[in-house]
Parts: sequence; structure tokens; C-alpha cells
Amino acid sequence: MARASASPPCFAATLVRTRPPRALRVRVKRVYEPPARADGFRVLVDRLWPRGLSKDRAALSAWAKEIAPSTALRQWLHQDPARWAQFRVRYRRELKEHAVELEALRQVALRRPVTLLYAAHSTVRNHALVLKGAIEQLHTRAAAHLLRPRRSRG
Repeated sequence: MARASASPPCFAATLVRTRPPRALRVRVKRVYEPPARADGFRVLVDRLWPRGLSKDRAALSAWAKEIAPSTALRQWLHQDPARWAQFRVRYRRELKEHAVELEALRQVALRRPVTLLYAAHSTVRNHALVLKGAIEQLHTRAAAHLLRPRRSRG
């Protein structure tokens, strides 16, 4: 009976690099909605504590105020909500300074669901959606890097 040959070590490394990336599980939810088991790691992404909400009722895993929009940017948007498109661009620019925090959230989201909590009234125009997009983009870039073929050493 013929025995199957083992893959060479260099081929094994290629297999690890070409494995499809794990799915990223990031959700966005208003902090005033009741906590659910499916929320997983609940992180408040507002710079200010939500009005009228106790810490017990919030049931947070973390409060990441450092990745919330700056006070100046938040106030600039509140002066004119029509600035939403420009706000998204400016906030993404601010987020580039917080690559470590974004990567940490991405790593958590690879292992368990992450729910980004915000207090804004709008469910379609809020910074948590921009933040979710930034984390997903970071994940896409990381996955593309892992799937990139290695150059042979010659």
C-alpha cells in the first residue's frame, strides 16, 4: 500500500497563508436598547456618558471614548447635519491616529461578536457606523495581506 507523501515545509506555510480569513462580527446598536446575549463584547464608543443611563443598565464590556469623534468634530457636525458626508471623511482621518485601538477591536471581533454602542438618535447617521466601516476596512486589508502570495527566495 502506497503511503501519501508529506507536504514540504514551505508548502505548509503557504496553506496557512491561503486559508480564508475568519468572519468579522461587528454590530452597531443604540446604548439605550436592552442588552442581549448576542451582543457579545459591548463597547460604548461615545466620548460622553449617555444621559439618564446607569452603568448597570448599560452592561458595558468597555468604554472606548478615545476612538469617539473629537469634541470639535462632534460640535462641528451638530451645527449643521448636512455636513454628514464631510464628517465621515474627517472622522476617518481622526481614526488613523487610533490604529492600535481599531486593531484591538478587530481582534476581539474575530473571536466573538462586538457591539459598538452609541447614544445618537439617528440609526442611519452616527459615528458608530463610520467606526464599524473602518474596522471592516482594516479587516479586509489584513485579509488581503494574508492572502497575498509569497515570493520565492530563489
